[in-house]
Amino acid sequence: MRIKGIQLEDFVNYKLPSLFLASAYCDFKCCREQHLDTGICQNAPLAQAPTQDVPDTVLYEKFSANPITKAVVIGGMEPFLQIDEVESLLSFFREKGDHSPFVLYTGYYPEEVSEHLARLRKYGNVIVKFGRYIPGRPERYDGILGVTLSSDNQFGKIIA
Repeated sequence: MRIKGIQLEDFVNYKLPSLFLASAYCDFKCCREQHLDTGICQNAPLAQAPTQDVPDTVLYEKFSANPITKAVVIGGMEPFLQIDEVESLLSFFREKGDHSPFVLYTGYYPEEVSEHLARLRKYGNVIVKFGRYIPGRPERYDGILGVTLSSDNQFGKIIA
């Protein structure tokens, strides 16, 4: 999977300790739609980071060898722009008998990625954080994710 970064133990993006993978691409739709400079995005510096191609086997080994992590979170940019790679990683975990939660952070809304969601449902235990960041909106705690989200239009949903 092509990623911008990896954090072996993340405690802020999901209620369980997670392996965090920063996806490699973003279309900056949140900024474009609001006519904002992409520099205000918290992920703008991440977009400049080098992209690494890490085999699914290596990501699985890093996760399974760590007794602390209990979930995989893919975010940082826009994971749905590389749905084939996300599905490949998820499929690899399931083939290995690992049914840990997979959490995807997206700026899209469910109706915008319905075909991608359909592809992921068959794997089970998939959770998605939906919704664009909108500056000036109040934060909201999301019980599904167990974290506070940046905008009250964002929400977590169990899709499988």
